[in-house]
Amino acid sequence: ICDGKGPVALAGVFGGLHSGVTDNTTNIFIESAHFNPATTRRTAKRHQLSTDSSFRFERGVDPEGTIYAMKRAALLIKELAGGTISSGIIDVYPNKIERKKISLSYFHIQRLIGKDISEQNIKGILQNLEFEITNESKEGFGVIVPPYRYEVTREADVIEEILRIYGYNNVEISPTVLSTILHTQKPDPEKIINSVSDYLTSNGFFEIISNSLTKSEYYVDKIQFDKNSYVKIFNPLSTDLNMMRQSLLFGGLEAISYNQNRKLQNIKLYEFGYIYKKDPSKNTNDPQKQYIENKKLALFISGQRFEPNWITKSDNTSFYELKTYIENILGKFNLNENDFNTTSISNDFIQEGLILKYQGKNICNFGIINKKTQDYFDIDNRVFYGEIEWDVLLSLTKNKKIEFKPLPKYPEVKRDLALLLDKRIQFDQVKQLAYKTEKQLLKRINLFDVYEGKNLGEGKKSYAVSFILQDENRTLTDKQIDKIMNSFINVYEKELNAQIR
Repeated sequence: ICDGKGPVALAGVFGGLHSGVTDNTTNIFIESAHFNPATTRRTAKRHQLSTDSSFRFERGVDPEGTIYAMKRAALLIKELAGGTISSGIIDVYPNKIERKKISLSYFHIQRLIGKDISEQNIKGILQNLEFEITNESKEGFGVIVPPYRYEVTREADVIEEILRIYGYNNVEISPTVLSTILHTQKPDPEKIINSVSDYLTSNGFFEIISNSLTKSEYYVDKIQFDKNSYVKIFNPLSTDLNMMRQSLLFGGLEAISYNQNRKLQNIKLYEFGYIYKKDPSKNTNDPQKQYIENKKLALFISGQRFEPNWITKSDNTSFYELKTYIENILGKFNLNENDFNTTSISNDFIQEGLILKYQGKNICNFGIINKKTQDYFDIDNRVFYGEIEWDVLLSLTKNKKIEFKPLPKYPEVKRDLALLLDKRIQFDQVKQLAYKTEKQLLKRINLFDVYEGKNLGEGKKSYAVSFILQDENRTLTDKQIDKIMNSFINVYEKELNAQIR
């Protein structure tokens, strides 16, 4: 908005310095205007100005209320400040905004509301809401919408107004229920989600639902995601909600921070939610196909495992507690630890952790949140976080059949080995080599002790590993067992440069 010399204000958003009122102001020119909502919103977002004025105008106001508002303002100044009205009103209305005209059908009113309301009652409600009735007929009638009802634009909006005044509680529930028989896909995704939710809830977890909109600051400043994959909002409501999330991590950390700041220290949370990414490599005329939406399951644990009492000592949560929950969830999909390849992970938010892979696909990553990320959210207790690729997990479930096997008649045999290894060797390497060496009789392998000390030598550690062997058709002999154990020893000495202690 300009005067004869230059700009004086941003229309519908913000007044200029030279047109403002100060303690020395004696003469006031009152302008009462109506501004286009879309234009006002674009201006406010472009200049990042959120004011009382923009809040009103971008949502639509009464275009016919400008003169009334001006007169009321002038009278208040005269009454309260001793002002004098020195001129008349100049009304400039070049492009008049016509009132919206909407046609209504009695059939549609009854169909949407679900009850036959009398014509007299319908018209009475609308007239009391200042809708003008026109073009009446047996089938229906037309209405002229009052100018201040900016959001009423179609027949369904008018019917909603009728129902709102008539009362939702006055519409009776139908005694009959109509349904369609649907063939649900197998496995049923909702049934699986409910099963996992029941397991987590029974183990002390609480479900959270965080906002899919989040701060771009998390991804731009704190964690370096690929900038080309960002899904930014063109017209965000605020700087705190200006990007679609690419991880469930930050919503959970916000929940943990909120609870711990209110003295709730022992926390177990889980969330099923979608993450959103843009794939710029997909060259297509349809922009929607450039975006990727994946479902994930996130787990958070922090604080103590149990509330201390006279029989249970204080015990903090740990990485291995989270690992147990994740393995139990995967077990519900008939996947066990023998099916996975494990590699270590360390990134911008995980200090130490693991990635589980199945047939070359990432299934899950979990670990300890680093101190830098925790300090940003003002969290004192250590947080353990896991994220499961839910869509990938469901796709694997289709190919994994759960079959009953009779209990074996012949006993298991347990043998132990103490291996002196380099520190860089991970237990997963020990496990994978064992299953490659003996595919038939090796049922389980377990690491039950890890020792590191000066007497082992620099860069060395000791693994104590147990092997469970079983033949389902006969009892294993000592000769068979010794042969298998010697095979393990040979492959560990050759592949891992291990020493048997």
